[in-house]
Amino acid sequence: MARAIDNDVYERLGASWWDETSLLSLLHGSFTPARFGYFRGVLTRRFGAAAAGRRVLDIGCGGGFLAEEFAALGYRVTGIDPSPKSVSAARAHAAERGLRIGYLAGTGEELPVGGASFGVACCCDVLEHVTDVDRVIGEVARVLEPGGLFLFDTVNRTLKSRLLAVKAVQEWRLTRLTDVALHNWDMFITPAELTAVLRRHGLTPGEITGLAPRANPLAVLRAYGGARRGRISYGELSRRLDVGLVASTALSYLGFAVKTQG
Repeated sequence: MARAIDNDVYERLGASWWDETSLLSLLHGSFTPARFGYFRGVLTRRFGAAAAGRRVLDIGCGGGFLAEEFAALGYRVTGIDPSPKSVSAARAHAAERGLRIGYLAGTGEELPVGGASFGVACCCDVLEHVTDVDRVIGEVARVLEPGGLFLFDTVNRTLKSRLLAVKAVQEWRLTRLTDVALHNWDMFITPAELTAVLRRHGLTPGEITGLAPRANPLAVLRAYGGARRGRISYGELSRRLDVGLVASTALSYLGFAVKTQG
């Protein structure tokens, strides 16, 4: 039986999001440039020059990796996360960079913001961690203005994701990076399942594309081994994975949806 997912890790390690040696820095490295590069392209295609200045809600913002990317481009950003320590770390780092980002403690199931108050909502590394995806998507639809854009990524529920994201990373003794139950395979979401939930809440899916490491498999193994032995940081491991857009959605995927007008 799979272990229950340990979402408390984001509170225990919440002060270390921007520390290269922290396990949480795996989520930055090459992941942030890949995700934000895609999201920026979607925003440009949808809104053109009018994209900047819109209000963005980053749901499950963690330490503020994506929130800071949006803010640096002139978006008015609010970040929400259930971990007070993560919110504190995000707030402090944004202040160091001189970025104006509003951070709040709260959950995706009950967002502490008004309805139809954001032009863009972003949800990364979140949907595979919640017990009620339908409720979270319902809240996304509630806070988006008509025609608003929902940007997301999550992990697919496939044999590949079970072997790589669960077994290799956190269960097999000879390969695991951590003993923490970061993921539970049963909580992963297929694109078809997510599309159905989006439509149920008045969010029209736009496109879905794969997200995965693009580095040579041998280079991935070397980097992974180096991180396990403490020879390179988790942040460096993430960069060497060269995560980016790929054709296959077998591991994880990202995409967007648009809230129905009127």
